Amino acid sequence: MTTPEATPRGEAALLGPAEVRTLAAEFDIRPTKQLGQNFVHDGNTVRKIVAVSGVTRDDVVLEVGPGLGSLTLALLDVVERVVAVEIDPKLATRLPTTVAERAPELSGRLDVVLEDAMRVLPSQVPAEPTALVANLPYNVAVPVLLHLFAAFPSLRTALVMVQAEVADRLAASPGGKIYGVPSVKANFFGEVRRAGSVGRHVFWPEPKIESGLVRIDRYPTPPWPIDEEHRRRVFAVVDAAFAQRRKTLRAALATWAGSPAEAERRLVAAGIEPSARGEVLDAADFVRLAAVDPIG
Repeated sequence: MTTPEATPRGEAALLGPAEVRTLAAEFDIRPTKQLGQNFVHDGNTVRKIVAVSGVTRDDVVLEVGPGLGSLTLALLDVVERVVAVEIDPKLATRLPTTVAERAPELSGRLDVVLEDAMRVLPSQVPAEPTALVANLPYNVAVPVLLHLFAAFPSLRTALVMVQAEVADRLAASPGGKIYGVPSVKANFFGEVRRAGSVGRHVFWPEPKIESGLVRIDRYPTPPWPIDEEHRRRVFAVVDAAFAQRRKTLRAALATWAGSPAEAERRLVAAGIEPSARGEVLDAADFVRLAAVDPIG
């Protein structure tokens, strides 16, 4: 799938290594492992992220964990509006000032929401976001990603930077060793693919792990119901299937179904071999399985 080129809209002065350290020192902002904070300080990297995301002038972007504003400035050059969700009060307070100083003609396009991305809801956001573009906190990247896709049906695409290993798992195909819960749950919402790699040297502080880009394009017409109740039913089956991934589905799903015999009945009804293991099923298989009514 090809993505449109990002078209610059302004003259934002992006943050470099010196500016990132100066801002952090000025406001006594110390990156914390607990919040998964690693600040990007390379202009080429943030421009690459914006370009690969495919966002355009019509997009309202939801950015999670904007930090000191490196990616925010690059996004404001291109899109109509950025809604930045930040959990750190110091960072949330400083971000509008940073944008006003470095790109005053773009500052009116920024909204900052002081909230935990794991809990943020549409009612707290001033505009309907169409795209998620973010350097996600690595310690909670998958839960945040899944929450946002479930809570914001207006999101059509996502381009997120996560730990390289997590990126591989999210984009994995059925049958591989790294295919698992994140792979299936992300694919429940849309098509998932690896979209690039990011080196350690573009961050401050420099992490000990490699980073990767993942793109998700929500299905234009959902192939199955996406309401909260249905999603919970499907995700419960997925969790059960991979909780004991070495076991056959008949055994792994025994507790979920009530017994091995009932698990087998439901698997057969869904057209799935009871002796198979969870890693060979795709999202559509789990959706069919979750839809089988229990006896009685």
